[in-house]
Amino acid sequence: MSETSTGPVVAAAATAATTGNWRRAGIAGAAIGVVAAGAAAGVALERLTVGRGMRKKARLALDASGPYGALRGLPGKAIADDGTELYYEADEVDPEAGAPRRRRLFGRKAPAPVTVVFSHGYCLSQDSWHFQRAALRGLVRTVYWDQRSHGRSARGAAQSGPDGVPVAIDQLGRDLKAVIDAAAPEGPLVLVGHSMGGMTVMALAHHFPELVRERVSGVAFIGTSAGRLGEVNYGLPVAGVNAVRRVLPGVLKALGSQAELVERGRRATADLFAGLIKRYSFSSRDVDPAVARFAERMIEGTPIDVVAEFYPAFVEHDKAEALDIFREVPVLVLAGDKDLVTPSSHSEAIADMLPDSELVIVPDGGHLVMLEHPEAVTDRLADLLARVGAVPAPANVGPYGSTAQPGG
Repeated sequence: MSETSTGPVVAAAATAATTGNWRRAGIAGAAIGVVAAGAAAGVALERLTVGRGMRKKARLALDASGPYGALRGLPGKAIADDGTELYYEADEVDPEAGAPRRRRLFGRKAPAPVTVVFSHGYCLSQDSWHFQRAALRGLVRTVYWDQRSHGRSARGAAQSGPDGVPVAIDQLGRDLKAVIDAAAPEGPLVLVGHSMGGMTVMALAHHFPELVRERVSGVAFIGTSAGRLGEVNYGLPVAGVNAVRRVLPGVLKALGSQAELVERGRRATADLFAGLIKRYSFSSRDVDPAVARFAERMIEGTPIDVVAEFYPAFVEHDKAEALDIFREVPVLVLAGDKDLVTPSSHSEAIADMLPDSELVIVPDGGHLVMLEHPEAVTDRLADLLARVGAVPAPANVGPYGSTAQPGG
């Protein structure tokens, strides 16, 4: 999309949100993907040679053939400080899987195992960790949770009703504390966060530094940022970025107030929406179509009013000072080199603030690097877990979440 066309797209989105025309609202819903993550060049051209009916059949076939996100664990609920129910699942250690044996003194209670807590990103769910979950299952205790208003968690109580307030990253940090209290009240922790999930981990450290100092033995920040997200250009030219920043908050608020209308329209423009998701989620041309469709289902499952509620939090997010709390533990910082949403330069900035951390930049990797290059991500996570004693050795972790083998 050119510099001159970006402004009209945003204006059209705002107009559609207020006129009540559902087809215009559909284009507005697609425009949210454009203005929130940049313009997707060539998306429409890619689809000119394939009929809509054929594309619909292809999506249904991919849904049936790609069992991504089908892994389930022991369910549980945590209650946030505003009363929101947060859904999580735990995968316990399999005694036959070769997990490290802990010494037990006579008459003493066995020590609590290490628990790895995974926090997902914006417009995703706990299922975004599918490949890492498949690879680690049974080897180490893991907890996966859905952020408020995402996945199987309840709509944020503080965001509901006429007096609802936008979400703050600080609230997400407190939500993570509630999940830890419910799902892993004792024992060492390894915290893993992708994108918004990494920011959530930083907010946890900001509000509960003693928890981090006393219990956290390792951290992984994947495709995330400590702040200054308002400067990200999402691959847009300067003029386009400036136009987006001026009007996007108002557009989102207008669209969020007519959620049902926009959702109908977003479904009507599914092809364009799918192209935008692929553009801003992945970098590889040969990404597995079933994986791309899996990501599309997660993102399109996030209601537009939830998108609107969360967006302001990213511009306000600044947790650089909180990173200092992680200086004493092993830290993995990983990002795709072509991430347009949280650019790898933000991961490099985190690594600069944590000079003893391991920095990994994955070639040809986009924002959903853990789905696009699962082997690379799981390999580095396995190494981190081995360093903190959560698993005996990285070699015991397999099949490294290969996209060729969905895992079960």
